[in-house]
Amino acid sequence: MSAQLLMIEDDHRLAQMVGEYLGQSGLHVTHMADGASGLARLQNPEGGQLPDLVILDLMLPDTDGLEVCRRIRALPGAAAKVPVLMLTAKGDPMDRVIGLEIGADDYLPKPFEPRELLARIRAILRRREAGAQPTANVLRFGSLEIDRDARTVSVAGQAVDLTSYQFDLLAAMAERAGRVLTRDQIMEAVRGRELEAFDRSIDVHMGRIRAAIEADPKNPRRILTVRGVGYVFAKQQD
Repeated sequence: MSAQLLMIEDDHRLAQMVGEYLGQSGLHVTHMADGASGLARLQNPEGGQLPDLVILDLMLPDTDGLEVCRRIRALPGAAAKVPVLMLTAKGDPMDRVIGLEIGADDYLPKPFEPRELLARIRAILRRREAGAQPTANVLRFGSLEIDRDARTVSVAGQAVDLTSYQFDLLAAMAERAGRVLTRDQIMEAVRGRELEAFDRSIDVHMGRIRAAIEADPKNPRRILTVRGVGYVFAKQQD
């Protein structure tokens, strides 16, 4: 069965082009022209089947994509966990940073090459498929519990909210607890895209993860920064 994508984009010509191009690679794209209709499709998916990924434009006629992303992450159940790839204005890094902070899994500046869009979609879907494979493993570090079967994280029994990509990052680091990892090694561990020049999106995701699992994100004890190198997930916690 081909992957089902939901594209929320008010540019009909772009949506048609993307749909045709991705269709040639076996991906089916459903297009919604505004945020309200896109959210409605997620809340009442056709045939009860949620999309495997949402392609979300930042600039929409009724509300901006950042707000739509916030509302997606606030939806009940599995809909809140659907990966989001955000399309942003080229040359506006702040929008990309904010998008990642509120729950987008990846971003792509406009204008973009369709091949790059396809590559990023495939990377997200590979991570999701790999995460869905049975592992029969629960990682525990003090009060922190990472259930790789259920793809859930809890601290002291309280569930914490992470995007699909952030879960993969946390799990990859926890599996390598005690090892100092560069940003490139972390991205490679989750089969993500290679880091672009000056790309600090990994730092944004780490900040989001810390906010979710650390008692004091400004003085972290679980995910530590190694200046000039990268990050290390502490073996001894709590």
